[in-house]
Amino acid sequence: MRIGVPKEIKDHEYRVGLTPASVRELVAHGHQVLVQRDAGAAIGLDDGQYLAAGAVVTDTAASVFERAEMIVKVKEPQPVECALLRPGQILYTYLHLAPDPAQTRALIASGAVCIAYETITGPGGGLPLLAPMSEVAGRMAIQAGATHLEIAHGGRGVLLGGVPGVAPAHVAIIGAGVVGSNALQMAVGLGARVTVLDKNVDRLRQLDLVFGNRISTLYSTAASIEDAVLDADLVIGGVLVPGAAAPKLVTRAMISRMKKGAVVVDVAIDQGGCFETSHATTHTAPTFVVDGVVHYCVANMPGGVARTSTFALNNATIAHAVALANRGWKAALREDVHLRHGLNVCEGHVTYAAVAHDLGLAYVSADSLLE
Repeated sequence: MRIGVPKEIKDHEYRVGLTPASVRELVAHGHQVLVQRDAGAAIGLDDGQYLAAGAVVTDTAASVFERAEMIVKVKEPQPVECALLRPGQILYTYLHLAPDPAQTRALIASGAVCIAYETITGPGGGLPLLAPMSEVAGRMAIQAGATHLEIAHGGRGVLLGGVPGVAPAHVAIIGAGVVGSNALQMAVGLGARVTVLDKNVDRLRQLDLVFGNRISTLYSTAASIEDAVLDADLVIGGVLVPGAAAPKLVTRAMISRMKKGAVVVDVAIDQGGCFETSHATTHTAPTFVVDGVVHYCVANMPGGVARTSTFALNNATIAHAVALANRGWKAALREDVHLRHGLNVCEGHVTYAAVAHDLGLAYVSADSLLE
């Protein structure tokens, strides 16, 4: 199979779909890999490394899309990239379609076979291709929150860990999954007072066993969320419903009653966000203020540490990329139910139920297309 890797074009997105090591893996299986010139240059992966791994370097994204049978990316295709897709071409990347009707319509119109990293499941449960970026985003959420609590960045001038004689900041983390757990580790490490909320009592019990009295755990209800949010200096939103739009757990009314200069970091923004006041921002303009509360809602947070993120992502994605290239998409999806769960749009049909439901579109099961 001929596999294409275009340079990412989203604002301040420097990750790349395949590292030279991943290219070498695919080439060893007999495939050809086309990489757009300078696709990894910003993170120290130069064209010479790709050539040494067996790739063919091309000058333009258009040439990559035109010649490749499968496109491997990181972020969802932008409108100009959607226009380059063709019927039957495989697109393997993050999509986050539920809050993005325009992209969904464009992918339907393209006729491409669109496989989303974020809905591929794992044998032990969970979302193994989403997990590495959730780990990065959870850790970055605390860094971003701590920075924006500084007065120069619009915050209330609170040091996350405090100092002797002065209380630390209070961090409330909504969701105890991968994002929340990684945010928790960072916040505790910096000395903050931390409250974590979740509906999974077993998960809260696990965190309590690890962190003991260094954290507080609360069962997540509207009342407990409100209490934690109103007392917090920093709130991290890390909830996820796989493939679907995130629930709005923090209302505009709660935001209006928060401390002035408090910060919220909405890591769920790729799926529409879990704060009612959220809208997606970029690394160029990462924040906005509502009712005196600083909102950090960057939709590609891991792009800020693009080198770390690229290697972590490739560790998770390469096995399925090889399977798709070796077997073709139909055989690969027939043989692997977990990979099949990644199929979101296929040959003009929406094949992921949560996306179809949230966008009011017709749903066609992946199984029916594989018969």
